[in-house]
Amino acid sequence: MRDPLRPGERLLQSQRRDRGPDPSLVADDCYEIWIEGINEGHHGLTHHGRNPEKIEQLKIVEKVTMGAFRDLLVSLRDTKEGTASLLDSTQVLIGSNLGDASGHGTTNLPILLAGGGYRHGQHIAGDAGNNTPLAKLYVNMLQKFGVPTDKFGSGAGTITELS
Repeated sequence: MRDPLRPGERLLQSQRRDRGPDPSLVADDCYEIWIEGINEGHHGLTHHGRNPEKIEQLKIVEKVTMGAFRDLLVSLRDTKEGTASLLDSTQVLIGSNLGDASGHGTTNLPILLAGGGYRHGQHIAGDAGNNTPLAKLYVNMLQKFGVPTDKFGSGAGTITELS
């Protein structure tokens, strides 16, 4: 029997029991527990080797993940903080450290930044030939937090398209 609660609700419910998060919900390979049609963990699915069945399962997992992300953003947007929303003053980042997990490719990373008062509604592609460091995005984020820096790790400067 599948748990009728959405993944985020289930994690929050487990934390409310005063015993911390349920380890099965924060482990990498927990998706098969609560997503109908998934019979392998996320890590295994990302190493799909172009297997159509694994790719279809991975699509399901990614849709659920992005749905939970959407729900978080909607909740932040709908929570008022003074004259603005909580989303306006919160930076929310989701992404992956791999552009192609099947081959462990570390370029062309799928990264999404929401909230925080940035100029949104655009796709910003880094320099594919020179591999724009993700750390430049972190510089933008640190500066939004009020940290006076122009460098983070391998990133010097900011992604100017966000301003």
